[in-house]
Amino acid sequence: MVKKEIEKKSYGSRWVKVVVVLVAVFVAIAMSSRTSSNIAFLRAIDRACPCSRSTPKYSGMVEDCCCDYETVDHVNEEVLNPALQELVKTPFFRYFKAKLWCDCPFWPDDGMCKLRDCSVCECPESEFPESFKKPHRLSLNDLVCQEGKPQAAVDRTLDSKAFRGWTEIDNPWTSDDETDNGEMTYVNLQLNPERYTGYTGPSARRIWDAVYSENCPKYPSQESCQEEKILYKLISGLHSSISIHIASDYLLDEATNLWGQNLTLLYDRVLQYPDRVSNLYFTFLFVLRAVTKAADYLEQAEYDTGNLNEDLKTQSLMKQLLYNPKLQAACPVPFDEAKLWKGQSGPELKQNIQQQFRNISALMDCVGCEKCRLWGKLQVLGLGTALKILFSDDGQENLGHILQLQRNEVIALMNLLNRLSESVEFVRVIGPTAERIIVGHPSSYNTLIRSWKRILSYVLKT
Repeated sequence: MVKKEIEKKSYGSRWVKVVVVLVAVFVAIAMSSRTSSNIAFLRAIDRACPCSRSTPKYSGMVEDCCCDYETVDHVNEEVLNPALQELVKTPFFRYFKAKLWCDCPFWPDDGMCKLRDCSVCECPESEFPESFKKPHRLSLNDLVCQEGKPQAAVDRTLDSKAFRGWTEIDNPWTSDDETDNGEMTYVNLQLNPERYTGYTGPSARRIWDAVYSENCPKYPSQESCQEEKILYKLISGLHSSISIHIASDYLLDEATNLWGQNLTLLYDRVLQYPDRVSNLYFTFLFVLRAVTKAADYLEQAEYDTGNLNEDLKTQSLMKQLLYNPKLQAACPVPFDEAKLWKGQSGPELKQNIQQQFRNISALMDCVGCEKCRLWGKLQVLGLGTALKILFSDDGQENLGHILQLQRNEVIALMNLLNRLSESVEFVRVIGPTAERIIVGHPSSYNTLIRSWKRILSYVLKT
């Protein structure tokens, strides 16, 4: 009895200490500044919140686009982001087919990241849509997910045939042969989120250096034509989006498995460079234009997974997204592709840029982190699909007769649009607060992170 009382008092005293430390942290933060931005700061550490907003930093028309920043933010917040969040969770858009075990064609793979979060895990067969399956499976030797959690695993079932209503055709803008199912595996995207994986250092930098070397050194800014600049802006916008997702879901402390938002990383990689934010918006509008241009095609597609209720829901969500009156009124033509590839050199220029993008696509096989490779391949295929849609022909009226998409391209396209939508929303909500914190009160932010690490470490030990 006495022993139990002692244990109870000891347990209570430990939590009293934790509460005291928490209070001390909040007091320290409160005393570090006299402005109200601390409230937004504290909330932003845990979850994005629309507090302490000020005049938008970005205003006016997005460069080379037909919409302004304020309209993009409003339509994305009210229409696109909520709709896309729901759409990508449906069975049809949840699974992506990719070659994850390809040799790098440029250099030996020496960049495997250090965390288990890098890996893509196996998925229970019962979870996978029947219409996506092949009669025989890869020899997996009963592989177990590295996390040891079946619900967090990923299925690697091969695709059996061309999707009903879709075509089995290769994408001329990407390097992977999308018709070759021999080495394809399926991945549950909802269980393998794009976030920090520990894949850093020279190997990761070499990928981006090689990606940018496909266009930057060849085209000095003063000599670049619009088409050449657009390729750079697309890659830069995609890069910004990837960095934002890493910063928004970051492993702050590996020892205590503390995850959260890394505002310093967000500022260092994206926010302090206005052109990177601008290119993010440009890429978002470019992909959105591809989706709206292919609206009739996408509306008529069959989103068959064998689950009638879910498939009808997917079809309905697509239709609501494609023909949303608020979107059509606010930004009917996000990007005008008709002005490109003009003149005698147009066809040759298009061929050259297409080959450059194929080279960038091939570089995804050199990513030394499986999960990073997965999201790299998906988003590059999504961007390649947008390019394919926008530059399939010279007019809207014949697009339905010329355009042919396969299931995987549409899955990649819509998931990419969702990724970009999330990034735009994160910049809108968190960007101003993050800039005030990092520029004005960096010591307060670092103090808070260190304190949370100590608190979590103490709680776990006790």
